[in-house]
Amino acid sequence: MKNLIFRAKIRVCSDKELNQTEKNLIELVKEATFRAYAPYSGLKVGAAVLLANNEIISGNNQENAAYPLGSCAERTALFYANARFPDVAVEAIAVAAWVDGDFLSEPITPCGGCRQVILEAQIRYNHPIRIILYGKKKIYFVEQITDLLPLNFSFRS
Repeated sequence: MKNLIFRAKIRVCSDKELNQTEKNLIELVKEATFRAYAPYSGLKVGAAVLLANNEIISGNNQENAAYPLGSCAERTALFYANARFPDVAVEAIAVAAWVDGDFLSEPITPCGGCRQVILEAQIRYNHPIRIILYGKKKIYFVEQITDLLPLNFSFRS
C-alpha cells in the first residue's frame, strides 16, 4: 500500500503587504459583495477576475428560491470574463464575503464546484490562476487551484 500526501502552499498576509494591483483587486471584490443578491442566506460574496489584458471583471453570488438555480460569485465572474474575453487568460481571482453588516474576519474559500470551474479555466489557458481570498484579519494567497483541489477531475490535466 502507498500513501499519498498532499500539501497546499498558502501565503498569509495582511492588507499592508499588498501591492497596488492586489489592493485594487481587493477593493473591487469588496464592492462586488454589495451588489450580490442573497436574500436567503444573507451571505454576500464578491469575486473579481484579473485578466492578462489587465481588464478586471467582477461578479457576485445570485441566489434563487429554487436553490440550485443560483450562481456563486466566482462562477459569475469567470463566466462573464470568458464571455467578454474568450481568448484572454485569467491571471488571478479574488474572493470576499460580507454577512451581518461586515466582511468576514477569516477568508472564505471557493466551494467545490467553483474550484472545478477555476481548474477548467487554468487548464483552458494553460496558465496558473492565483487565488486571493480576503478576510479582515488576514488574506490568503494561493498560487494555483490545484493547491485547493489536489485530486481534481479533468480529461486534460
